[in-house]
Amino acid sequence: MIIVDHPVIDSVPVLHVVKEEFKERKLPFIIFVHGFESAKEHNLHYAYLLAEKGFRVVLPESLYHGERSAELNQHDLMFRFWEVIIQTIHELNILKNHYVHIGLADEDKIGVVGTSMGGIVTLGALTQYDWIKAAVSLMGSPYYVEFAKGQVRHFQELDVHIPFTEDELNEQYEALIPYDLSKHIEKLQNRPLMFWHGKKDQTVPYNPTFHFYNKIKERYNEHPEKLLFLADEKSGHKVSREGLLKTVEWFDTWLS
Repeated sequence: MIIVDHPVIDSVPVLHVVKEEFKERKLPFIIFVHGFESAKEHNLHYAYLLAEKGFRVVLPESLYHGERSAELNQHDLMFRFWEVIIQTIHELNILKNHYVHIGLADEDKIGVVGTSMGGIVTLGALTQYDWIKAAVSLMGSPYYVEFAKGQVRHFQELDVHIPFTEDELNEQYEALIPYDLSKHIEKLQNRPLMFWHGKKDQTVPYNPTFHFYNKIKERYNEHPEKLLFLADEKSGHKVSREGLLKTVEWFDTWLS
């Protein structure tokens, strides 16, 4: 039987999903990060299938989302997008440390995965943490600075009020550089990395992520099996069932 607990770890509400028979064992550990304007429970189907394979899975609630939602309208939340991402990256370390400390997570077998904003978090986290042993980005982008600039251009085209001065925007771009995987490719260290992206995605564009994949392929020449890009010809900003099953297969291959 799969069980779902609902602890709060250092102010971060999570769903903790594991096979009941393995509840007290040290297990390979996966953190699954949800998308923008989503919530942790929306990805329980991933956690269920991963738990069936013997993983301990934790789905955190990101800042201003789900249980942690503030009285923010969509406009205000949009302009906190990068604050949420950076905060979530920092909180991944808190969660990892907690489960390793209590003896439930195998620190040599830890993975991170996420959809959309969660995929962006995953790719940024690879710049910060060597303890991530395998990762999956579902509809994410490694280009933090360029993606942020593209968001601003989009808001300007829509004549949306931007509550930052030009100098403040430039400061924010600078603050994203340490997390921008496209600027720190060496930090990949040949770790297993899978991408899934729909070619018709209008929210997180397909082409930049595919370009990044082609850019890093040569770094995996000795271990090409550790890098995978799955493109879906028909999908927009929604992961297909194939993407779900390949995610489970990826971690089963590299963390079991």
